[in-house]
Amino acid sequence: MRVEIWSDIACPWCYVGKARFEKALEAFPHRDQVEVVHRSFELDPGRAKDDVQPVLAMLTKKYGMSEAQAQAGEENLGAQAAAEGLDYRTRDRDHGNTFDMHRLLHFAKEQGRQDELIQILYRANFAEERSLFTEGAERLVELAAEAGLDADAARTVLADPAAYADEVRADEREAAQLGANGVPFFVLDRAYGVSGAQPAEVFAQALTQAWGDRSPLKLIDDGGAQACGPDGCAVPQQ
Repeated sequence: MRVEIWSDIACPWCYVGKARFEKALEAFPHRDQVEVVHRSFELDPGRAKDDVQPVLAMLTKKYGMSEAQAQAGEENLGAQAAAEGLDYRTRDRDHGNTFDMHRLLHFAKEQGRQDELIQILYRANFAEERSLFTEGAERLVELAAEAGLDADAARTVLADPAAYADEVRADEREAAQLGANGVPFFVLDRAYGVSGAQPAEVFAQALTQAWGDRSPLKLIDDGGAQACGPDGCAVPQQ
């Protein structure tokens, strides 16, 4: 069975949702027969590569909320991440364009290191002090090497703006065709869709159903899902 996950490195619910899905997958009896593929989805595709701003500033602009409200939402997200065993910096993070990261993830997929790289990118964005957006290509090369990729090959990919660009755009078009207007979005064997960072129990149900029933795509529990879309990420309130 194949599970495709549309996500963006800038999406906190993708970070949390991946951990929740993996918890369900770990308990799934057929987990060794499940292939997981990460697909590209940019939350902010129109953002210029050099347009980097603090997360709180981005949140206040997108939601029209106060900085205190945005910070409260970040604290809540941090608590939910911690409940999944994830580190999450609730202050002084940056937001920027993720297109190069998606290109690099397609290269990593060819090398069999995609899951390793996406987890490292999530950690770098949400848990580390260094900005993922302000240090340029060499920061991404460093993280690619940590994921087991050849540094020179990763550098070559990043130096060519056309490398894997078509693959990223194809993923994004396919997401639209499948009806995904936010991420994370999980598609199981092209039979079931799960939208948002659902509890592990929902993912477990979806895995069981998809394993035993091959049918047209059905969306499971779309109501009120915690997700990020083109207008931003849902910010939980206390």
